[in-house]
Amino acid sequence: MSALPRAPSAKNAPERQAMPDDQLMLAYAQGDAAAFDVLYARHEGGLFRFVKRLLGARLVAQADEVFQDTWVRIISARDSFSPQGATWRTWAFTIAHNLAMDRLRVSGREVTLDAHPDDDSEPVPTLDRGVRGAVDAAAHPSAEELAFWRAAGRRLLACLDELPADQRAAFLLHHEDGLTVEALASSLEIGFETVRSRLRYGLQKLRGCMERYLSVLEQRA
Repeated sequence: MSALPRAPSAKNAPERQAMPDDQLMLAYAQGDAAAFDVLYARHEGGLFRFVKRLLGARLVAQADEVFQDTWVRIISARDSFSPQGATWRTWAFTIAHNLAMDRLRVSGREVTLDAHPDDDSEPVPTLDRGVRGAVDAAAHPSAEELAFWRAAGRRLLACLDELPADQRAAFLLHHEDGLTVEALASSLEIGFETVRSRLRYGLQKLRGCMERYLSVLEQRA
Protein backbone atom coordinates (compact mmCIF):
# COMPACT_ATOMS: atom_id res chain seq x y z
CA MET A 1 0.00 0.00 0.00
CA SER A 2 1.57 3.28 -1.06
CA ALA A 3 0.78 6.66 0.43
CA LEU A 4 -0.78 9.38 -1.70
CA PRO A 5 1.72 11.97 -2.89
CA ARG A 6 1.11 15.16 -0.92
CA ALA A 7 3.09 18.27 -0.26
CA PRO A 8 4.82 18.36 3.14
CA SER A 9 2.70 20.00 5.82
CA ALA A 10 3.42 21.39 9.25
CA LYS A 11 3.32 19.07 12.23
CA ASN A 12 -0.25 18.27 13.17
CA ALA A 13 -1.34 20.12 16.27
CA PRO A 14 -2.87 18.07 19.11
CA GLU A 15 -6.22 19.75 18.57
CA ARG A 16 -6.38 18.36 15.04
CA GLN A 17 -5.81 14.85 16.34
CA ALA A 18 -8.88 15.24 18.56
CA MET A 19 -11.14 16.60 15.80
CA PRO A 20 -13.95 14.37 14.47
CA ASP A 21 -13.67 13.19 10.89
CA ASP A 22 -16.39 15.52 9.63
CA GLN A 23 -14.67 18.59 11.06
CA LEU A 24 -11.33 17.51 9.61
CA MET A 25 -12.90 17.21 6.16
CA LEU A 26 -14.50 20.64 6.44
CA ALA A 27 -11.19 22.13 7.58
CA TYR A 28 -9.43 20.50 4.63
CA ALA A 29 -12.04 21.91 2.24
CA GLN A 30 -11.17 25.34 3.62
CA GLY A 31 -7.49 24.87 2.82
CA ASP A 32 -6.07 23.14 5.91
CA ALA A 33 -3.81 20.48 4.34
CA ALA A 34 -2.69 19.23 7.75
CA ALA A 35 -6.32 18.29 8.54
CA PHE A 36 -6.27 15.97 5.55
CA ASP A 37 -3.02 14.39 6.80
CA VAL A 38 -4.74 13.48 10.07
CA LEU A 39 -7.79 12.11 8.25
CA TYR A 40 -5.65 10.03 5.92
CA ALA A 41 -3.50 8.61 8.71
CA ARG A 42 -6.61 7.77 10.75
CA HIS A 43 -8.34 5.75 8.02
CA GLU A 44 -5.56 4.61 5.69
CA GLY A 45 -5.31 1.09 7.11
CA GLY A 46 -9.01 0.39 7.50
CA LEU A 47 -9.92 1.69 4.05
CA PHE A 48 -7.18 -0.28 2.32
CA ARG A 49 -8.12 -3.45 4.20
CA PHE A 50 -11.75 -2.99 3.17
CA VAL A 51 -10.84 -2.51 -0.50
CA LYS A 52 -8.48 -5.49 -0.46
CA ARG A 53 -11.04 -7.81 1.10
CA LEU A 54 -13.85 -6.62 -1.14
CA LEU A 55 -11.84 -7.20 -4.31
CA GLY A 56 -10.84 -10.67 -3.15
CA ALA A 57 -7.78 -12.74 -3.93
CA ARG A 58 -8.11 -12.70 -7.71
CA LEU A 59 -8.09 -8.89 -7.95
CA VAL A 60 -5.85 -8.19 -4.96
CA ALA A 61 -3.22 -6.71 -7.29
CA GLN A 62 -5.68 -3.92 -8.09
CA ALA A 63 -6.35 -3.01 -4.46
CA ASP A 64 -3.70 -0.29 -4.36
CA GLU A 65 -5.11 1.37 -7.48
CA VAL A 66 -8.68 1.33 -6.16
CA PHE A 67 -7.43 2.61 -2.80
CA GLN A 68 -5.63 5.50 -4.52
CA ASP A 69 -8.67 6.25 -6.69
CA THR A 70 -10.83 6.39 -3.56
CA TRP A 71 -8.67 9.09 -2.01
CA VAL A 72 -8.54 11.00 -5.29
CA ARG A 73 -12.37 10.99 -5.31
CA ILE A 74 -12.41 12.12 -1.68
CA ILE A 75 -10.04 14.98 -2.48
CA SER A 76 -11.99 15.98 -5.58
CA ALA A 77 -15.28 16.00 -3.67
CA ARG A 78 -14.00 17.93 -0.64
CA ASP A 79 -16.11 21.00 -1.43
CA SER A 80 -19.32 18.97 -1.73
CA PHE A 81 -19.01 17.00 1.51
CA SER A 82 -21.83 17.77 3.93
CA PRO A 83 -21.88 16.60 7.56
CA GLN A 84 -25.69 16.82 7.43
CA GLY A 85 -25.65 13.70 5.27
CA ALA A 86 -23.75 10.50 6.03
CA THR A 87 -20.78 10.55 8.39
CA TRP A 88 -17.41 11.00 6.73
CA ARG A 89 -16.51 7.36 7.32
CA THR A 90 -19.75 6.10 5.74
CA TRP A 91 -19.30 8.53 2.85
CA ALA A 92 -15.68 7.49 2.25
CA PHE A 93 -16.32 3.76 2.51
CA THR A 94 -19.26 4.10 0.12
CA ILE A 95 -16.94 5.71 -2.42
CA ALA A 96 -14.49 2.83 -1.97
CA HIS A 97 -17.32 0.31 -2.25
CA ASN A 98 -18.58 1.78 -5.51
CA LEU A 99 -15.12 1.88 -7.08
CA ALA A 100 -14.35 -1.68 -6.04
CA MET A 101 -17.71 -2.95 -7.29
CA ASP A 102 -17.11 -1.22 -10.62
CA ARG A 103 -13.79 -3.05 -10.87
CA LEU A 104 -15.49 -6.35 -10.05
CA ARG A 105 -18.16 -5.76 -12.70
CA VAL A 106 -15.51 -5.09 -15.33
CA SER A 107 -13.76 -8.31 -14.36
CA GLY A 108 -17.04 -10.23 -14.65
CA ARG A 109 -16.74 -11.41 -11.06
CA GLU A 110 -19.81 -9.80 -9.49
CA VAL A 111 -22.71 -12.14 -8.76
CA THR A 112 -25.97 -10.80 -7.39
CA LEU A 113 -28.24 -12.82 -5.11
CA ASP A 114 -30.99 -10.83 -3.45
CA ALA A 115 -33.52 -13.47 -2.41
CA HIS A 116 -35.32 -12.90 0.86
CA PRO A 117 -34.98 -15.69 3.42
CA ASP A 118 -37.95 -16.53 5.61
CA ASP A 119 -36.07 -16.88 8.89
CA ASP A 120 -35.69 -13.91 11.21
CA SER A 121 -32.57 -15.02 13.05
CA GLU A 122 -30.15 -12.48 14.50
CA PRO A 123 -26.78 -12.19 12.73
CA VAL A 124 -23.81 -13.71 14.50
CA PRO A 125 -20.98 -11.48 15.78
CA THR A 126 -18.20 -10.67 13.34
CA LEU A 127 -16.11 -13.79 12.92
CA ASP A 128 -12.99 -11.82 12.11
CA ARG A 129 -13.27 -9.76 15.28
CA GLY A 130 -13.92 -12.98 17.15
CA VAL A 131 -10.64 -14.37 15.92
CA ARG A 132 -8.70 -11.28 16.93
CA GLY A 133 -10.63 -10.78 20.17
CA ALA A 134 -10.10 -14.32 21.39
CA VAL A 135 -6.35 -13.98 20.96
CA ASP A 136 -6.32 -10.57 22.64
CA ALA A 137 -8.44 -11.85 25.54
CA ALA A 138 -5.98 -14.59 26.41
CA ALA A 139 -3.18 -13.19 28.56
CA HIS A 140 -0.81 -16.02 27.65
CA PRO A 141 -2.19 -17.99 24.70
CA SER A 142 -0.48 -21.31 24.04
CA ALA A 143 1.26 -22.06 20.76
CA GLU A 144 -1.61 -24.41 19.92
CA GLU A 145 -4.21 -21.70 20.53
CA LEU A 146 -2.30 -19.18 18.43
CA ALA A 147 -2.01 -21.69 15.61
CA PHE A 148 -5.75 -22.39 15.79
CA TRP A 149 -6.74 -18.72 15.62
CA ARG A 150 -4.29 -17.94 12.85
CA ALA A 151 -5.67 -20.85 10.82
CA ALA A 152 -9.21 -19.66 11.55
CA GLY A 153 -8.30 -16.17 10.38
CA ARG A 154 -6.85 -17.48 7.13
CA ARG A 155 -9.93 -19.64 6.60
CA LEU A 156 -12.23 -16.67 7.20
CA LEU A 157 -10.46 -14.63 4.53
CA ALA A 158 -10.82 -17.55 2.12
CA CYS A 159 -14.52 -17.87 3.01
CA LEU A 160 -15.08 -14.15 2.44
CA ASP A 161 -13.43 -14.47 -0.95
CA GLU A 162 -15.98 -17.14 -1.91
CA LEU A 163 -18.99 -14.90 -1.20
CA PRO A 164 -20.72 -13.03 -4.02
CA ALA A 165 -19.33 -9.50 -4.14
CA ASP A 166 -22.54 -7.81 -2.95
CA GLN A 167 -22.83 -10.11 0.07
CA ARG A 168 -19.16 -9.67 0.93
CA ALA A 169 -19.50 -5.89 0.71
CA ALA A 170 -22.55 -5.87 2.98
CA PHE A 171 -20.81 -8.11 5.52
CA LEU A 172 -17.64 -6.00 5.61
CA LEU A 173 -19.46 -2.66 5.81
CA HIS A 174 -21.88 -3.86 8.49
CA HIS A 175 -19.75 -6.09 10.72
CA GLU A 176 -16.24 -4.83 10.05
CA ASP A 177 -16.87 -1.10 9.70
CA GLY A 178 -19.98 -0.68 11.83
CA LEU A 179 -22.52 0.64 9.32
CA THR A 180 -26.11 -0.02 10.34
CA VAL A 181 -28.52 -1.74 7.96
CA GLU A 182 -30.30 1.62 7.55
CA ALA A 183 -27.02 3.39 6.70
CA LEU A 184 -26.12 0.68 4.22
CA ALA A 185 -29.47 0.92 2.47
CA SER A 186 -29.21 4.71 2.28
CA SER A 187 -25.56 4.85 1.19
CA LEU A 188 -25.84 2.12 -1.43
CA GLU A 189 -29.29 3.30 -2.53
CA ILE A 190 -30.86 -0.13 -2.21
CA GLY A 191 -33.81 -1.41 -0.19
CA PHE A 192 -33.61 -2.19 3.51
CA GLU A 193 -34.79 -5.76 2.94
CA THR A 194 -32.22 -6.21 0.18
CA VAL A 195 -29.46 -5.29 2.61
CA ARG A 196 -30.87 -7.68 5.21
CA SER A 197 -31.03 -10.51 2.71
CA ARG A 198 -27.44 -9.94 1.62
CA LEU A 199 -26.28 -9.97 5.21
CA ARG A 200 -28.23 -13.09 6.10
CA TYR A 201 -27.24 -15.10 3.07
CA GLY A 202 -23.63 -14.03 3.50
CA LEU A 203 -23.64 -15.05 7.14
CA GLN A 204 -25.24 -18.39 6.34
CA LYS A 205 -22.51 -19.14 3.83
CA LEU A 206 -19.78 -18.02 6.22
CA ARG A 207 -21.19 -20.25 8.96
CA GLY A 208 -21.11 -23.22 6.61
CA CYS A 209 -17.63 -22.38 5.37
CA MET A 210 -16.32 -21.91 8.93
CA GLU A 211 -18.17 -24.93 10.36
CA ARG A 212 -15.00 -26.78 11.34
CA TYR A 213 -13.75 -23.89 13.48
CA LEU A 214 -17.16 -22.96 14.88
CA SER A 215 -17.73 -26.54 16.05
CA VAL A 216 -14.43 -26.42 17.95
CA LEU A 217 -15.52 -23.18 19.63
CA GLU A 218 -18.88 -24.69 20.58
CA GLN A 219 -17.11 -27.65 22.19
CA ARG A 220 -14.91 -25.27 24.18
CA ALA A 221 -17.85 -23.20 25.40
